[in-house]
Amino acid sequence: MPKVFDLKFPGECKTLPEGFWSAVDVWIKKPHVVNKRLCGVKETESEDVGSEALRFLLDDPGLSRDVLSFLTSGLSPAQTHEQETPWSSSVRTIIPKVSCYGSNLHKEVILKDLGRQQVTFLPFEEDSGGQVCLKRGNIYQIRLLHQDCEEWALELHALAPDAWLSDGVAYPKLPWLSTDLLPKLVRWAAECRSGEFRSTLSLLPVEKYSLMYQQLKEKYKAMVKIWPEVTDPEKFVYEDVAIATYLLVLWAEERAERSLTARQSFVDLGCGNGLLVHILTNEGHAGKGIDVRKRKIWDMYGSQTLLEEKAITPSESFLFPGTDWLIGNHSDELTPWIPVIAARSSYSCRYFVLPCCFFDFYGKYQRRQCKKSQYKEYIDFIAEVSRVSGFNTEEDCLRIPSTKRVCLVGKSRNYQLPDEAEAEQRRAHYVESRQTPSAVTVQGSGIRNDADCCHGSKDSDGTPGNSWGAGFQPRDRVETVRNCAALPREFVDSVVLRVANALLGMTEDSGGSSSDWNRGGSLSVSEVAGLLEQETLQLLKKECGGLQTLLKNNHQVFRVEGGRVYIRDWRDRKSSRVDTKRKPVAPGALKTRPCWFHDHHPQRCPLPAEHCAFAHGPDDLRPSTRPLKKIKKAAF
Repeated sequence: MPKVFDLKFPGECKTLPEGFWSAVDVWIKKPHVVNKRLCGVKETESEDVGSEALRFLLDDPGLSRDVLSFLTSGLSPAQTHEQETPWSSSVRTIIPKVSCYGSNLHKEVILKDLGRQQVTFLPFEEDSGGQVCLKRGNIYQIRLLHQDCEEWALELHALAPDAWLSDGVAYPKLPWLSTDLLPKLVRWAAECRSGEFRSTLSLLPVEKYSLMYQQLKEKYKAMVKIWPEVTDPEKFVYEDVAIATYLLVLWAEERAERSLTARQSFVDLGCGNGLLVHILTNEGHAGKGIDVRKRKIWDMYGSQTLLEEKAITPSESFLFPGTDWLIGNHSDELTPWIPVIAARSSYSCRYFVLPCCFFDFYGKYQRRQCKKSQYKEYIDFIAEVSRVSGFNTEEDCLRIPSTKRVCLVGKSRNYQLPDEAEAEQRRAHYVESRQTPSAVTVQGSGIRNDADCCHGSKDSDGTPGNSWGAGFQPRDRVETVRNCAALPREFVDSVVLRVANALLGMTEDSGGSSSDWNRGGSLSVSEVAGLLEQETLQLLKKECGGLQTLLKNNHQVFRVEGGRVYIRDWRDRKSSRVDTKRKPVAPGALKTRPCWFHDHHPQRCPLPAEHCAFAHGPDDLRPSTRPLKKIKKAAF
């Protein structure tokens, strides 16, 4: 059969052949990580089959003989007859991000030949009436070969490469399989690392998620254009759309499982910009969001979106007995408390939490295991809190533009209602055990007690009392800016001048440039710190990122890469990230900042004034007539 492409493994691969099947499973179960036009797949049916059983998978006897010949090529007649090596069979339905096939379903029969280390994909289409059409021209096979008992290689074979038909979605181009898929399979097989977390959307039907996400994305995409916050509109809008989609599908599945008719109610603790609350409310779920700081965008949602500006300290005075779900979306210091608050609100209260920053009940979370990543360890800690709080805890991974994508869901309890008192004792003892004398009080969740949320004290027989949240400090209403932007201008200028002069004094070769303009040398960040007084360093340590943040903020002067600091040369495309052949600055364009090099470099700015985005002298300065922005407040 035609071999389309082969690719050798680099060096000795001790992970093979097990790593091959691990890599193949990624392509089978999660093709969207390679083919970005897919949302995922839905797998059905899995069994071991022999060659005779394969005939029932293929309706056309002529095609059946053709395909069977492709599958058994290389087997001896005795092996074929005796069926010594059965195939493992499964069927997957391909789910595109945007459906363009109408009612037709694109499916594939996947046959794993475990003995010969090969997997075959037989695509077919199924219409609404159940009629099946095999796509003979798009049948392909991936084989793992051990060449000369030393080298490993992957081969891609196609049954009929000349008849291959691509639609760019379910059926990628044959060269794409060679140039994109095969190299990734080689890399995955060589690494053969099991992920720390579950695959994305493991708790949901992917096809329902895909359809709803496209609908909500289209419905709320206009929010990107009117976003009044200082945060990135595309990231925050589409991230909240994805989280809302997840919850809506999760809740729809819950209603079907429990035969519920009413839509679930919710409270979003630490709701931030409130968009998630707005979407869930618009989609028919009664609820509200609470945050310590009101955002500008809140006024744009309308009166139907309930958002409250207040803070909370976890206690019996702030429980939600009438609420179905509590939500913690990047809820920071409140994150470990959410399973506890949900458990104490009512036996039927459930929760969804998406952890971000690492906090314990009363301070920063302290690492205890070096064998896990810090993120994995923290997720495991929140899962432990959930279990001790009494929840059957499930973990999933969302598809959002964030590095912190793992969520925890508590939909049911691991104890019966009559055992509530005993369960509460376990919760209370666990929370108390986390409060150590050395615990550092930090800024809190952004919610505080409020009389209208008080539902009365509980009895003292093992149930929470007034002090179960004592020691928790809510976050200040106005968050302190600590990104070096609020430091005195004179202080920053003095640091910049000292560091720049030190670099220029090194007079390192200019890197092959024909110009003799001094680009100076380079220093590590720690070496730069050695140039500064202790008083200066102490002040910078109070800022997030410290000295390195200050240097990066002054990107007009410095380039910080790989932990080293350089003078930025605006002529150099790599250094300045602009085209060296760029057009002159448009006449009359605003130059609101003076050019540091024009004012301080011994040889002035290497660019002529008409090419420099910064002002060369007072006559070139065009101050903006717009009012200065206030110091930005960090989003929750």
